Amino acid sequence: MKKLFVFLSLSLLFINVISAQTTTVWIVRHAEKDKSNPQDTDPSLSDEGKIRVADLAKYLKKVKFDIAFATPTKRTHQTLDSLVIPKVINYKDIKSLVDSIKTNYVGKTVMVAAHSNTVLEIIEALGGKKPKEELTDDDYDYIFELAVKEDKAKVKMEQYGRPHHL
Repeated sequence: MKKLFVFLSLSLLFINVISAQTTTVWIVRHAEKDKSNPQDTDPSLSDEGKIRVADLAKYLKKVKFDIAFATPTKRTHQTLDSLVIPKVINYKDIKSLVDSIKTNYVGKTVMVAAHSNTVLEIIEALGGKKPKEELTDDDYDYIFELAVKEDKAKVKMEQYGRPHHL
């Protein structure tokens, strides 16, 4: 009986420790895409986008990522190419992305490469408040850092690389 009590006590302590941990989630829109072929539905990054990817690596050089998520497009994966990340997982919808982060990566540091029309939705789905009303097709220089704890997130927005907003 005493062993059962100790086991239950340790289990509850473990659950409390895990639920109290903060998950750091970085969210970035993919870098500039090559627009030279309007028929290309999955373009690679442009030369300007490749420069931005190098700027992203400099900006995040001290961050150690545990995992990354990207949509199954060339440009999101290429945006992550210069970062040291052990594994990149494709995601297709925001709900499954958020569920995976909150279930499997509590207390970890996560990177998400998204698109202009999904970045702010992801922030809200993780429990944060949108730091901007919208992201336009020209907004490539924003990066968001979220401190996620259970169903709430503190959001920090910064810019990196060559600014689009002078």
